Amino acid sequence: MVDTVAVSTAGSAAGGAIGGATGKTAAPSTSISPGASAATAAIDVEWLGRYLLGTWAEARLASRRVAGRPEVQRIEGQTLAEHRQRVFEQLHYLVREGAVNRAFPKRLGGQDDHGGNIAGFEELVTADPSLQIKSGVQWGLFGAAVLHLGTEYHHDTFLPGIMSLEVPGAFAMTETGHGSDVASIATTATYDPEAQQFVIDTPFRGAWKDYLGNAAVHGTAAVVFAQLITRGVNHGVHAFYLPLRDVDGSFLPGIGGEDDGIKGGLNGIDNGRLHFSEVRIPRLNLLNRYGDVSEEGEYSSPIASPGRRFFTMLGTLVQGRVSLDGASTAAAKVALQIAITYSSQRRQFTAGSDTDEEVLLDYQKHQSRLIPLLATTYAASFAHEVLLTKFDAVFAGRHDTDADRQDLETLAAALKPLSTWHALDTLQEAREACGGAGFLAENRFTSLRADLDVYATFEGDNHVLLQLVAKRLLTDYSKKFAKADVGVLARYAVEQATDRTVNGMGLRRIAQNVTDHGSTARSVGQLRSAKVQRALLTDRVETMVAEVATRLRPANKASKKKAADLFNQNQNAMIEAARAHAELLQWEAFTDALEKVDEAGTKAVLTWVRDLFGLGLIEKHAAWYLIHGRLSPKRAQAVSDYIERLTARLRPHALDLVEAFGYGPEHLRAPIASGAEAERQNEAREYYRELRASGTAPVDERSMKK
Repeated sequence: MVDTVAVSTAGSAAGGAIGGATGKTAAPSTSISPGASAATAAIDVEWLGRYLLGTWAEARLASRRVAGRPEVQRIEGQTLAEHRQRVFEQLHYLVREGAVNRAFPKRLGGQDDHGGNIAGFEELVTADPSLQIKSGVQWGLFGAAVLHLGTEYHHDTFLPGIMSLEVPGAFAMTETGHGSDVASIATTATYDPEAQQFVIDTPFRGAWKDYLGNAAVHGTAAVVFAQLITRGVNHGVHAFYLPLRDVDGSFLPGIGGEDDGIKGGLNGIDNGRLHFSEVRIPRLNLLNRYGDVSEEGEYSSPIASPGRRFFTMLGTLVQGRVSLDGASTAAAKVALQIAITYSSQRRQFTAGSDTDEEVLLDYQKHQSRLIPLLATTYAASFAHEVLLTKFDAVFAGRHDTDADRQDLETLAAALKPLSTWHALDTLQEAREACGGAGFLAENRFTSLRADLDVYATFEGDNHVLLQLVAKRLLTDYSKKFAKADVGVLARYAVEQATDRTVNGMGLRRIAQNVTDHGSTARSVGQLRSAKVQRALLTDRVETMVAEVATRLRPANKASKKKAADLFNQNQNAMIEAARAHAELLQWEAFTDALEKVDEAGTKAVLTWVRDLFGLGLIEKHAAWYLIHGRLSPKRAQAVSDYIERLTARLRPHALDLVEAFGYGPEHLRAPIASGAEAERQNEAREYYRELRASGTAPVDERSMKK
């Protein structure tokens, strides 16, 4: 076993004892140095750290510098009121630091930097998720709605106060009775041509706006989403700028609300409910980029189709999902950096020595708990960079067609569920892997998990988002949208050439005609190929989509009720197909990222990490591959065996892989990852060494019975 207290660099000779014990392990098929092995490969941590920062490295580093300051960090144990007030004061700190205006127009003091804005915003999760989300409410939702749904009048009138925090605001979309189903919200905005005003109403209790950040205490205005009605016609959901409170903090006439109170997490945010009774606002307060009403009450829109208009308006707000994908990945990185650092120092049980206890990370089970999660985190990180790049291209106007926006929405809807679920799983496993120490609030796992719990359901419930992805996949399948020779992340839909993928790659042949010869390495040899991994993962998506499409085909000629029933009967299968597609997107992103790595040792290790992720997906869905004849039982077992070998091979590199995330002690803020555990272990080992050397150590009773 590896003594990581004494040896913490990935390039140590210890690697040979773990990954190269048989001397038969071949390098992965991706093009790397032929001499790279577990014994010789080493990560260039500095280079990898820069690479992981991505396109907007400076924005991330600037935000990390802010997040590393005590002024913006969470204080555990505060009361609800104290935590809320502290986070509100931290928003003012961000304004003074100039950390909030990247996405806003240059003519108003911003930088027109949409990708950099999201990259910096995500990093605030390391300071306090409540700060990240509350700042997101103010500038990423409230402000962004004015920016993207309003026109120049609204920008000049409202954005300066939003940017400076002179006007704290709420984003009033969700209703108690309608969460993810925004099209069905019940709040109305009825135009009165005589007064040239809109009248805002929540006609019943279920129509109250709910779960709104800044609504309970701090918000003085809101962007309210409501059904726009003029001349007796409902033109669907539109957004309106509406003042909420006077200078004394009291609700304006016709407006009321409640405090959501204490929540399962994110208690630095004052979530609340709002309701409206004949609240009148000027006609010009309609954010009218995509729909306008004249003084006489005539409705007009540059988008004729009501459905397309609705999705275009909501699509402008996709940045919330993009940022949650990145913030969740950042939280997983923090959790793993804490847990792997601790488990590389903490000792328990004298398994292989009469005197020294073993380092936790040397135990196979501990490795299998944490290292595969590390592989998934790398995949999520590379996939997020692709998503963020696509987002910036759309919002900066470089690639801003309807197709580009649809692709962005689909990609965000695919990746956000996987990353938010992964963050929760990682935080829980890391907590358990650190035992009782992990349960202490000072080591942050419990509070981070509580705060991130809601990430799985806001900005779109994860299952609803995957259903959106599934519908897109089915549409593309029916249109035979994609070309077989285009990469998945470039087209954001699965390949359609199933015969080429399955038979051309020889999957059925390699699956069913395997001769093991007693060697796991030989048995799994082809599965280490990136081409074969891609084919297996793609084949699963293609087959699942095709099966669902076949079952749904009768809906085209069925009544509305029967079509809905048929859709509901296949909902689970649709969501699973979408999830498989999202996993493929992550694998593709990881594989594409490997192509840009030139240093042999780093590429070797990252290739093993990618293989662990890819083979882990195949093992996770082994039942599907077996049922559909894509893997033989022997090959499926070989996959599991090889995953164990890969995990052990990566053990000497685990510390380097988490160090490359780039988070310092000021971001981790976990005593168990501070080096204190190594000091305790060294103190204990020195004590017992001196005791043995002194000849005064008591005799173990068991030795007397031999």
